[in-house]
Amino acid sequence: MKMSPTIESFVLHFGEMGSRWGFNRTVGQMYAIIVLSEEPLSANDIAETLGISRGNVSMGIKELQSWRLIQVQHVAGDRKDYYTTAGSIWEMAKRILEERKRREMDPTLSLLRDTLLENESSQSEAYARERMQEIHDLLETLQVWFDDIQGLSPDKLQTLLKLGSGVGKVLEFTDKLKGGNKSGKA
Repeated sequence: MKMSPTIESFVLHFGEMGSRWGFNRTVGQMYAIIVLSEEPLSANDIAETLGISRGNVSMGIKELQSWRLIQVQHVAGDRKDYYTTAGSIWEMAKRILEERKRREMDPTLSLLRDTLLENESSQSEAYARERMQEIHDLLETLQVWFDDIQGLSPDKLQTLLKLGSGVGKVLEFTDKLKGGNKSGKA
C-alpha cells in the first residue's frame, strides 16, 4: 500500500491515538492502515508499508485480534493470511470502549467494592471512604449507562449522539415544569 501524505499523516496520528486507547503507537498505525485499505492486507504488506519488522507486525496482529478489531481473511489461491477490519467503524468504537472499560473501570470498581466492605478506623479514613463511595457510585452509574449503550445498534447510537446537548435542554425544561431545581444540580 502506497501512502500519500494525507494517509501518512492520518496513520501517524492514529498511532498516537492508539497509545492513548491502550495499545502502542505501532499497533495503532497498523490498525489505521488496515482500516484505510480497500483490500485485505498481509503481514508483509503491513511491514513494508510501515517499514517495520515482520515480527513486530506479528505481535501487533495478535494485539489487534485480542481487541477483536481485525479478522483473518483468506484469498483464493494464496496461502498467506490477510487482515481486514472486524466490522464497521461504529463496532470498532464500541469494542475499544468495551476493552477500555474492562481494563480500566472494572478493576477500579472491584478494588472500590473490596475497600468499601472494610471498616474504617479513623476520621480521616471515614472522609476518604466517603470520597471512594462517590467514585464507586459514579463508576457504577457509568457502567449501567455503558451497558445500555453497548446494546444499541449503530443507527440508534448515532441518533443518540446527535441529540447531544438537546438532552440537557429537555432535562432543564422538565425541571422548570416541576418547579425548578433549587440546588442547581441536574
